[in-house]
Amino acid sequence: MAFLPPWAGVLVYFFCVSLAGSDFSDLYPPLWLKSPGQFSDYRVENGKYIIDPWVYSERMGMYKILVNKTASYFENFVPDNEQNILWGLPLQNGWQFRTGRLADPRRRKDCGYESGDLLCISVDSWWADMNYFLCALPFLAAVDSGIMGISSDEVMLLPPPKDQTNFCLNVSSCQSSFPEIMSKWNAFYQHLQYPSSSFEDLLKYLWAAHASTLENAGKIFEDRLEYYSKPEADFGRNWCVAVEYLAASLFPTTLIITHEFQKGLPPRMLVNGDRAPFISDFTDFQNTVLLVLSFLPRLDNSSDSRLRSATPFAASNLTKKVVTPHSSAAMVTTSSFLQMRTIGG
Repeated sequence: MAFLPPWAGVLVYFFCVSLAGSDFSDLYPPLWLKSPGQFSDYRVENGKYIIDPWVYSERMGMYKILVNKTASYFENFVPDNEQNILWGLPLQNGWQFRTGRLADPRRRKDCGYESGDLLCISVDSWWADMNYFLCALPFLAAVDSGIMGISSDEVMLLPPPKDQTNFCLNVSSCQSSFPEIMSKWNAFYQHLQYPSSSFEDLLKYLWAAHASTLENAGKIFEDRLEYYSKPEADFGRNWCVAVEYLAASLFPTTLIITHEFQKGLPPRMLVNGDRAPFISDFTDFQNTVLLVLSFLPRLDNSSDSRLRSATPFAASNLTKKVVTPHSSAAMVTTSSFLQMRTIGG
């Protein structure tokens, strides 16, 4: 069993204590209903569906197809596909779009800005590049697994305007460049199709694939963080550490829970001078979450070897050493969450 420090419990429960009254129509990410929802919504060239993942609506369409195609596998848990644990991926992409994190961080171009092309996704954006790996690889692995209803050679992603060698564009190139990550996503989809798989089983395989993807992408795009203010760059690094603990806790990335989770995330890009918990245009909830995140690297560095081995970012152990959101290690902080969530509104 993994051991989580109290702060990790805070991350797990902070966002899960005020779910009543949510309206499904308000939960979808921006432009969800207007984004492509089936392969035929994309153009076809030489027998292949051509998708431009550097246009927000087209990238969101990839997520929409993925969520729709996997809906039947979650019907046993709850109707309406709300318990589909793949919802976390498009909702995070939507939060990044809404807060300006997919735009050109250096503003050398109008990519991602209302003054230019709002739907443009900048290859210079650290958030956009990290998200690419959490879009293209899960999507193409799903195609490869057979659950998308097309063959592996029927879809092609368009490259960005530069640094093309950092990105794989189809099933075969992703398998060649990132075989371990693709294997983990394929394992998730394989278990998704097993009638005997429990909800917790699926979370284990999902988070193993997610953590492996983020770890590899982080190594490739670390230099992109130089384009941001220090508070924003620090937040990006802290967010990666937070994902380690979310993965170890098997955080359930369903529609409602992820929506509530994101109420605590920064509503805009951080700038020099932003210092939690004293950011005037953030809610108390957002200030507190940002403050909690800022402590995680220190806790991570000061943790003893038992904690590090029990909550590794290396995803290979996530299917063996995990702690559920209902374990005593996390439950001890539930009352604190309730108090802080009430204060934060």
